[in-house]
Amino acid sequence: MTLNQNRHSRRSIRLRGYDYSQQGAYFVTICTHDSTSVFDNAANRSVAEQCWLAIPDHFPTIELDVWVVMPNHVHGILIVANQGRGVQLNAPTVQKLAVRNPGSVFSEISPRRGTLSVVVRTYKAAVTTHCRRAGNIGFAWQRNYHEHVIRTDDELNRLRQHVLDNHVQWEQDEYNPTEQGEPLCPPRSAK
Repeated sequence: MTLNQNRHSRRSIRLRGYDYSQQGAYFVTICTHDSTSVFDNAANRSVAEQCWLAIPDHFPTIELDVWVVMPNHVHGILIVANQGRGVQLNAPTVQKLAVRNPGSVFSEISPRRGTLSVVVRTYKAAVTTHCRRAGNIGFAWQRNYHEHVIRTDDELNRLRQHVLDNHVQWEQDEYNPTEQGEPLCPPRSAK
């Protein structure tokens, strides 16, 4: 199967050539489709929280830092731990993609095992499956997700504070359907 480049021309928002499986900290935001407040429902929120907590069970190199499930998005800091390959600071940022199926463009654009993309894709799929099985047939995520590579301790601390303060900011959020805001569960940390 060949890909029609004119019809399928999604622009990647990832850092070109960056190895998202390398050791480091990543700030991730995953939004619901149309910023719908599906996690104000306790059952859906519980699914999102339990699936987030299960990430290290499925990806042993991933550690959870602070995180919060908001009514219409999830914020979290994921740490990719040392995978026992190479020197931490000398990990390559540009690498040749392994061709798994010669002649297929999908082999070249599919995320590699152990990358941040695979972790987020798996999380989104698990939450979607559980929410839909629980009766929320229309549950959907926004396409893609936002990530930020955390490069300094100051940046890490600033983003941790952002996650911790996010539930307070919900009261002024344009997608908050109530004037006063719903009471939210506080952010959590795996530490």
